Amino acid sequence: MHEVHRDVLFEVFGLPVTSHVTTMWAIMAVFILIAVLSTRNLKKVPGRLQNLVEFVLESLLNFFSGILGPEKARRYFPLLATFFLFILFSNWSGLLPGAGHVKGFKPPTSTVSVTAGLAVVSFFATQIAGFREKGWRYLKHFIEPIPIFLPLTIIEELVKPLSLALRLYGNIYGEETVVAVLFSLAPYFSPIPMQMLGILFGFIQALVFTTLAAIYIANATAEAH
Repeated sequence: MHEVHRDVLFEVFGLPVTSHVTTMWAIMAVFILIAVLSTRNLKKVPGRLQNLVEFVLESLLNFFSGILGPEKARRYFPLLATFFLFILFSNWSGLLPGAGHVKGFKPPTSTVSVTAGLAVVSFFATQIAGFREKGWRYLKHFIEPIPIFLPLTIIEELVKPLSLALRLYGNIYGEETVVAVLFSLAPYFSPIPMQMLGILFGFIQALVFTTLAAIYIANATAEAH
C-alpha cells in the first residue's frame, strides 16, 4: 500500500491516478488513433495500415472461431479482441526504454489491480453470456451432475478469475524482475536476448489469458448433450 501511495501522480475526483493508469491511457490513445487512421478512408484495395489492421483482426477472429464457433466468435469478438490487444500492448510496453523507471510509465499488467480488473470483467462477461444464451437454464450447471456439488461449482467459478489475474500478474512481474537482475549483472549482454524473450512471453501471456476467457464463455454458452 505504501508503494502504491508513493506512485500516485495526481487525483481525479478523489481517485488516485498512478503510473499504471497513465500508461493505460496512453495505450488506449494509441488504439483510438490507429482505429481512426485505419477506418477514416476505407478502400477496396487497402493501404498498409488498413491491410495490417484487417490482417490482425481476421487472424484473431479465425482463432476465436476455433474455440467458440463462427457465430459466437463474431458476437464476443469485440470483448476478446480488446482483451488480447490491450494485454499484448501492456506487456510489450514494459520493453520500452524507461518502463518502470520513468515516472508515469509502468506496464499496466505488472500490477495485480489491473489484471484483477480484467479478470473480473471476464468473469461477469462469462455469466452474462451464459444467461444471454440459455436464460435461467444457465443456473442448472451449478447443480450438475447432482445438487450437492453446488458449493464446489460456485468455488470453481470464483477461482477462474482469480487464476486469470494471478497468472498474468505473476508472469509479467516475474519477467520484469528477472530482466532487472540480469541487466544489473550483465548490462551489455543481457538486453537483446531478454528483449526477444520479452516479446515472445508478452504475446504468449496475452494469448493464454484471452484463450481461457474464450473457453469460459464457450463452456457457459454450450448446450448440454
